[in-house]
Amino acid sequence: MEQVIRVLSGFRPKRSILPSALITLACFALFWFLSELHGEGDEWGAVSLLPTIFVLLVALVSRAPFEALLTGVVAGLIMLDNSNVVTPLADTLSAVMGDGTIVWVVLVCGLMGGLIVLLERSGCLGSFSGWLKGCIKSRKQSLLTTFLIGLVVFIDDYLNCLAVSSSVKQVTDSYKVSREKLAYIIDSTAAPMCILVPVSTWAVYFSGLLEANDLAASGEGLSVYISAIPYMIYGWVALAVVFLVASNVIGDFGPMKKAEQRALNGQPIPDDFNGNEMEANSQSEAGRSSFVGMMNFIVPMLLLIFSTIYYDIDLLRGVILTLGVTIVLYYVQGLLSLEQQFKGMFEGFKVMLYPLSTVVAGFMLKEVNDQLGMTQYVVGAVAPYMTAELLPAFVFLVMALVVFGTASSWGSFIIAIPIVVPIALNVDANMPLVIGALLSASSFGSHACFFSDSTVLAAQGAGCSPMSHALTQAPYALLGAVISFAAFVMLGYMI
Repeated sequence: MEQVIRVLSGFRPKRSILPSALITLACFALFWFLSELHGEGDEWGAVSLLPTIFVLLVALVSRAPFEALLTGVVAGLIMLDNSNVVTPLADTLSAVMGDGTIVWVVLVCGLMGGLIVLLERSGCLGSFSGWLKGCIKSRKQSLLTTFLIGLVVFIDDYLNCLAVSSSVKQVTDSYKVSREKLAYIIDSTAAPMCILVPVSTWAVYFSGLLEANDLAASGEGLSVYISAIPYMIYGWVALAVVFLVASNVIGDFGPMKKAEQRALNGQPIPDDFNGNEMEANSQSEAGRSSFVGMMNFIVPMLLLIFSTIYYDIDLLRGVILTLGVTIVLYYVQGLLSLEQQFKGMFEGFKVMLYPLSTVVAGFMLKEVNDQLGMTQYVVGAVAPYMTAELLPAFVFLVMALVVFGTASSWGSFIIAIPIVVPIALNVDANMPLVIGALLSASSFGSHACFFSDSTVLAAQGAGCSPMSHALTQAPYALLGAVISFAAFVMLGYMI
């Protein structure tokens, strides 16, 4: 009888799918109608915001970021050409997958996933976690340790999100810290640190962007970038907030409070997290807390950081070198055979497939938004209201919304900077303050958006779904954004 009930109950979700499918089809019909009304060569204006708004609504209802992004991409393509969606969809996917940045992201994340699997299966990650457990004596210390490790791993936010989470989550689990809070501390440390420290992938990219847009002379981009670091307000505020949360000065509220209560009841991993392959990789071996085992974890991590710096802040080259050395190191010691290590690397790639698919879908949405002219419209709409005093605050607010809606913390600024800079020069605004506002907006959007690469990787590394992470983190991110906006208004009038 119980089996019959289970079989019959399995049909219930199918009936609940029908209303959602009808609503989705009705929305697609609306986008088709908008395409019919649009004149060829006309700008889309405010209508360009609709696909991104559609994505946010679908994601909040379904809690499935990849599916939400895909529906938003299709909706945008219907607007652009309602007579043919398949070919533009294939062309957009091909263009994104052929982009050098995406190739870099896929290789870095996949290889990082493989490295983490090797660290877990060799027992070396367990050794380091065992050593940490011996040093950490309280729940508060486990959170502060996570924060401090995040401060040290400032080279790249991908490295921060994946490496820090893998090294501390066994410790935080033992003190009943929710994976959502772990993801928040990691994510809110990663992006802010990457903009505040001039030796990072973000600093290299944006200093080059400053030179390309004549904001700095050739070879002087990094100097201009450094001059703006004191004005990267959101980075400083976000770090202060996450420190206060880890210290329990700022308590849990909103969705985070529910997540923490669940963890205190003995369930740190949320129900909607399905990526348990990585969770099962760790081995409980004798001697896992030994000094040798701990060093077998620390040496690859240090090598990864220093080799990335050596190769001009290129994480891909750093992780390739680190994997090669780690494979030899573990083989010589008899920890894992070559076959086991290569299988582990492929399994690491497999674990990262869903997060990577979400990142790819996010880049596809950005491509569609670029064709609709969303970024140009948003920046242009507020440009007439910008004064020298209010420009930094408006730049932060507008670009934070743009990055949040597109998940493109880097790509959006290629479009925005040529628009913002002439306005700043025309009103004689303080340029380091404007650059600080731009970088602050980039940092906020990077870890507040539920489908950004930073959010997805922080969630995957910590062991929770991107939506659970984004929803629990949102109140703290908004707190930092409100404080930053007020600070930019005050600085705009003071400087």
